[in-house]
Amino acid sequence: LPMAFRDVNARRHIGLQQLSSLALAGRTLLGPMKSCKFIVDESTNQSTLICSAVRLVESLDLSSAAGQLLNETIQAQNKEFKTGMSTLLFLIGAWSNAVLECLQQNVPVSAIVSVMSEGLNSCCEKVQCLQISIHDVNKELCSSSVRQNAFKSKTCQIACDSLLNPQLFLCFQKDISAPEEVVPTNSYPHQDDDCNFKKHPDSALASFGSVPSLIKPSGDKSTSVISGTAVIPSSCNKKKLTHSRYFSAAGKSHFSSQQGNFQGCLSGQSADPCECYGLGHLAMALSHGNQTSMKLLQSIAAYQQERAECSGSFQFNIAEIVTCCLLGLPESYSCISPGFVTLVSPEQATVVKYVEDKPLRILLMEGDLTEQYRHLGFNRPCNIRTILEHPNLQEGRAGGLWLSSMLDILTSFEVNLVLVKGNVCKNLMERCLANSILVIGSVARAVLCAFGEVTGAQPVTYLTQLNTSCVGSGAQVELWKACDGRAMDLGELVPIRIKVRGISLLTAILTTTVASKMQLIEDQFWTSVYRLHHALNDGKVFLGGGAVELLCLSHVQMLAEQPLQPAKKNAVKEFRNPWLAASVTEYKSVVLQALASGWKQYLSVVMCNTAEAASALEAYTSIDRHLKKAADCGSPSAYILNKFRRGDLLWAGSGPVADHGEGLKVYDNVTAKTEAWRRALDLVLLVLQTDAEIITGHKRNQLLNSHGSSEFMFL
Repeated sequence: LPMAFRDVNARRHIGLQQLSSLALAGRTLLGPMKSCKFIVDESTNQSTLICSAVRLVESLDLSSAAGQLLNETIQAQNKEFKTGMSTLLFLIGAWSNAVLECLQQNVPVSAIVSVMSEGLNSCCEKVQCLQISIHDVNKELCSSSVRQNAFKSKTCQIACDSLLNPQLFLCFQKDISAPEEVVPTNSYPHQDDDCNFKKHPDSALASFGSVPSLIKPSGDKSTSVISGTAVIPSSCNKKKLTHSRYFSAAGKSHFSSQQGNFQGCLSGQSADPCECYGLGHLAMALSHGNQTSMKLLQSIAAYQQERAECSGSFQFNIAEIVTCCLLGLPESYSCISPGFVTLVSPEQATVVKYVEDKPLRILLMEGDLTEQYRHLGFNRPCNIRTILEHPNLQEGRAGGLWLSSMLDILTSFEVNLVLVKGNVCKNLMERCLANSILVIGSVARAVLCAFGEVTGAQPVTYLTQLNTSCVGSGAQVELWKACDGRAMDLGELVPIRIKVRGISLLTAILTTTVASKMQLIEDQFWTSVYRLHHALNDGKVFLGGGAVELLCLSHVQMLAEQPLQPAKKNAVKEFRNPWLAASVTEYKSVVLQALASGWKQYLSVVMCNTAEAASALEAYTSIDRHLKKAADCGSPSAYILNKFRRGDLLWAGSGPVADHGEGLKVYDNVTAKTEAWRRALDLVLLVLQTDAEIITGHKRNQLLNSHGSSEFMFL
């Protein structure tokens, strides 16, 4: 077999260079003030606005082996968590550069792999002190809301009213404003205050979780009402950028591990109208600055909690959430609507007007509603030979007979509405419309399950399986109306709403007038949804505002500054070679400094992206100042906790949701963040240990005639 061979594990490692160059394109995607990118399709000349690493990687040329591994890593993170991909992409590039620098200093590959893996594991253990249980987070967030007088009155009153009128969900997001605040000149905390932790490092931890609770832990059926007022210290009166994983405002609470089955009740008359949000405060803290997604998520959480009041327990269920993208409406029309909202053709909309507000008999179908469809695992008879796989249904007697028989089945059971998971035969659709039967295809399985639970309908694979017990009842269909009560006609497609009394399904209606922005808005919404979902599943969250990354940087630098010690016996046993164990000890400081450079670049790039630092040098200076203070105080974790509590962790600034008030805090997902770190380092070390690239097939001949043929050995 003809092959081309190239040595890649030289001092200029080709695979790591490719990872670094590919990751460089995602630097502007870090932070709450992301810089969006236009992706232009040269074949269609259409453009799409993106703001996530997943969409960016999908648009890059990933023909190289390293590029394909990068794509698989990003897709795996997206499939499991739907968040953390920008962090993953950036750290891949930062640590690729760090490893290249180690190779330039002749550090053995075995030492790089061992020390970096050990360093990251040590960081993951160290930052556990910055995890806070969901219960304590909700106590603090709901307590902090009592101190928010600027933003609560108008917003929360309308939010409570919207629960009584679901059609008005989230139309309250317009005309929201907060008054400007005066920054006192003496509000900056003094270093002496920080260094008090040198004598009492546990005082920062003790002050966490000392506020009244709105949400009770599992097993506590009582409810609590927040009352009274709290005094805001002058150090908290500065304007802060909040709701970002990078910028934090004041926060208190230490934590205990708790699972995501969250119990809570909404009390009737509380001192704070924001109490109606429940988990909405947590959604706000995890939104990282996206106001539209935050408010949609708050309405979803409030609606699901209201439904769960009778049962006494609540679990945030993403399976009950679907999206419908409406192009042509302003973004202020984005809202949450109970039931299933989807887009149909004008012909189908005519049928909707005819059957509007009438009780319908509903049928649910798995698979496709076509003559050729066969379920997965279907075995054809072995003694029959197939002559024609896809006959023409527009002409011919056989196709006409199938259409007539399917229509007869539907009319005999008096079915008015058919929801199909897959595709629908176009000719059958036309015949059904002529008989006032509404057929909707490409319906998600979660939607079928939701309607099956409340209507009694049982999904079938083929219409020939239909019987009376499979048909549900009680469904209604109507033209979807915006928050101002108008029915929308978007030209080629018309939004309709299918509803059933008691259905748990919610549709997030996402609107925009810019076609290239629609994908971006949907991605941001699902990212916010999954952040809340993972936070509840983990039962805990990280402190935001760069707290975790700063502690990692401080911890790794402390390890790197430790004096060299002779190789331990267990290290010699692990490597089975005294020379390898000695080399790990010798180069440990160099490799750990390289690992720390990734965290430092991460923090500095975020500061530059948000204009909190004019240059990387200015960002590095600010970071070094905090590292020195943390080291001088003797307990970096206590120093960071104190800075987070006072809202002065790394920088003070303004941001996309700074107008919401001062006491609002930001948090991060635990598992998603740490898994992004591990995946980034695993990919870099995997590529590092790859020593050759072997290419076969047609591409080998292309390389033979290319300018880079000198790098290959052709076999």
